[in-house]
Amino acid sequence: MHGYDEPVYLISVVAKVLNIHPQTLRQYEREGLIEPSRTQGRMRLYSQRDIDRIKLILRLTRELGVNLAGVDIIMQLKEKIDAMQKEIDSLRKELEKAQSQTTIPSHRAMVAKSNYEIIIFEEE
Repeated sequence: MHGYDEPVYLISVVAKVLNIHPQTLRQYEREGLIEPSRTQGRMRLYSQRDIDRIKLILRLTRELGVNLAGVDIIMQLKEKIDAMQKEIDSLRKELEKAQSQTTIPSHRAMVAKSNYEIIIFEEE
């Protein structure tokens, strides 16, 4: 079995599997929505990740009526969200690690206030 990112599928195979014209795939590439790998002979090769991305593009355009400019914006935002989620996950792991250690270097220390004391003064 091939890896998720390994480019192994020719344009004709991808077009047939997704029931689209190869020219559609070329248009998506011209628009910058996909970037298939190339062989030494300049043949396009697609990975499973590329195919999943094309499926998302087709769903956005066919089912939701989004034009290609809108698809581009959505895909860029999705990539940013994915990158931010990875960063959040990394920071959470780092925080858990820091909280489990008995000593934390001062440059890495955090102070969290979650409880507040409320003092009510009564007028006499």
